[in-house]
Amino acid sequence: MIEIPWLDPMNRHWFPDLEDALDEPNGLLAVGGDLSPERLLHAYRLGIFPWFEEGQPILWWSPAPRTVLFPKKIRLTRSLRKSTRNRGYTVSFDRNFDAVIRACAKPREPGGGTWITEDMIQAYNRMHIMGHAHSVEVYDQEHQLVGGLYGIAAGKVFFGESMFSNATDASKVGFATLVRHLQHWGYELIDCQLESEHLFSLGAENISREKFSQLLQQWATLPEQATLWQINPELDVAGWQPVSADQPEYE
Repeated sequence: MIEIPWLDPMNRHWFPDLEDALDEPNGLLAVGGDLSPERLLHAYRLGIFPWFEEGQPILWWSPAPRTVLFPKKIRLTRSLRKSTRNRGYTVSFDRNFDAVIRACAKPREPGGGTWITEDMIQAYNRMHIMGHAHSVEVYDQEHQLVGGLYGIAAGKVFFGESMFSNATDASKVGFATLVRHLQHWGYELIDCQLESEHLFSLGAENISREKFSQLLQQWATLPEQATLWQINPELDVAGWQPVSADQPEYE
């Protein structure tokens, strides 16, 4: 029987080696500890994130392969460009972090559960107040919050946590706007954690755990970016041509 290491609540800088993560369930590395800002930041810089449900102890993960997106490789389809131009959405950063994370926490199906527990909400709100966690809000023409996402910034890496959408392409428009700004600010990598067709449609790809760890050592340990986290109206998202966008556009 494989035993998963329990974290010492008093030592917030120790995690097992990533190579010790289980193959099944994919990436489970450790149990316990806490959700303090100190531990969370250290975990993210190592390539580890918490993911658990209500009633479970805190579970820490480092799955393989790792789904990431390089800002210069985002795929902006014609339909997404049209949505950015024509749907009348307004995008902001850090305007209402709590509303975004609570919208992400809502079950996707009636009667379903969520891994974004109240403890997680409080922990990431603390990270937001400290300037480590950031949100993207997408509002419709009636000023209703219809999409968004949130995550952690460290060095030149943005670690995406969750997104939601209550209107056509709302989360995609918010994500594209974020990526455009991250690229402008000098960010090198976006961690998407786990693969999905939604993320692959935007240009995400899988890399090995080893490669991901190497990139984090290079980019996530750099000094914090001097970023205001405000929308720059001069950055045209719909007309943006990413540097490495050599792939054809699709509907």
